[in-house]
Amino acid sequence: MKTIELSAGEKLKSSQLPRQGVLPQSIMQAAQNIVDDVRERGDEALREYCEKFDGVKVDDFLIDGKLMDEALDAVDPEFVKAATKAASQIREFHEREVEQSWFTTRADGTILGVKVTPVSAAGVYVPGGRAQYPSTVLMDCIPAKVAGVKKVVMVTPPQKEGSLSPYTLAAAKIAGVDEIYSVGGAQAIAALAYGTESIPKTAKIVGPGNAFVAAAKKIVSGDAGIDMVAGPSEVCVLADATADATVVAADLMAQAEHDPLATCYLVTCDAQFAKNVQAKFETLLAASPREEITRASLDDQGVVVVAADLEAAIDAVNVIAPEHLELHCADAMSLFGKIKNAGAIFVGPWSSEPLGDYVAGPNHTLPTGGTAAFSNPLSVEDFVTRSSVICYTPEGLLKDAPATQTMAQAEGLWAHALSAGLRRKMLADGLDSFEGVDLGDINRIAWPVDLKAPKTGE
Repeated sequence: MKTIELSAGEKLKSSQLPRQGVLPQSIMQAAQNIVDDVRERGDEALREYCEKFDGVKVDDFLIDGKLMDEALDAVDPEFVKAATKAASQIREFHEREVEQSWFTTRADGTILGVKVTPVSAAGVYVPGGRAQYPSTVLMDCIPAKVAGVKKVVMVTPPQKEGSLSPYTLAAAKIAGVDEIYSVGGAQAIAALAYGTESIPKTAKIVGPGNAFVAAAKKIVSGDAGIDMVAGPSEVCVLADATADATVVAADLMAQAEHDPLATCYLVTCDAQFAKNVQAKFETLLAASPREEITRASLDDQGVVVVAADLEAAIDAVNVIAPEHLELHCADAMSLFGKIKNAGAIFVGPWSSEPLGDYVAGPNHTLPTGGTAAFSNPLSVEDFVTRSSVICYTPEGLLKDAPATQTMAQAEGLWAHALSAGLRRKMLADGLDSFEGVDLGDINRIAWPVDLKAPKTGE
């Protein structure tokens, strides 16, 4: 791991972090070509890409729903028990996020409010490359169902050996997925965004994926809603000398084993503790079945920040703005309020980050690459739309129209002012309509007040 030592008064700079930033132009262009092709040729293009990228010939993309039931019976009962527990706690957490439509009435009878409506259909991308991720199925599909989405469509890459992972299929059944399609990559995102002969268009697309999936989501954004453009997974551990070096090393490795590009940060004020953690890696790596991936992540992407004091350490954490943050400190809860930027915060030594990955309840689809400074975890809010509701009475119109006309006049928007002015005249003159009515000086109806020219300096 790369070590950055901060002297007294020195602050960590974002330029010191091993982040790629924007997606490479080559990947963006390749994804654009795929999206355009699928949009034009539909299923025909999908079949060609499945064979080209996945090595699988797919005749029918739709997975028979009975396979979900069969998978639930085929997998180990302990998995079903664990997944059911996770689903229950994920559902319970997200039910607290549900927002109801609301309305308020002014004294003049004017009604204002917000109408909350679930999106018509949601598409969930579930990766199927280096590993199977039934947890992603639960995390991304359950909030959609809690939000009231009627059709939740899941896509995941086809497998050379035949059927999809029974764990993924079982999780889909537990999560309440309505349809599953065997297609992955940028082509799957395009299918969800625009629809094909086989795959329905969805209003919102969520879920993690590789760089091509991320690029495709970025490209279709605007034609369909997306949750975020996610990069490689990351964790940051803020630890003092009271932390257990072996536990901290294991927690860093838990993120590193995802991907060689996964990033692990250790922030501490104790240089010796940092060395102790790094010394533990070799022992743990020797036992890991994912040693090669984990080692590559730690060696190439890992960063140790040794700060001069706790204040500088916390500042470094906020600069990193990690996807996952663990607080391994003597009084971790006292630091909680000082954390400004993090996708998920795990407070205290017993709050293992994998608990959040699987069963705690809060969503594990989180902002990466520093975007936690302005983005949010996946939630029920991602699967609804909000419509502002404005219903004026005549009394309310008379109260607010003058200010409206003045603002419109200041902006030079004559018809804006006229729209409110005509209604004022209708009420003032007792008119039912303007049919056959001489409007006289229509400009005075639009702009009844002569605004003074702005003052200028001498």
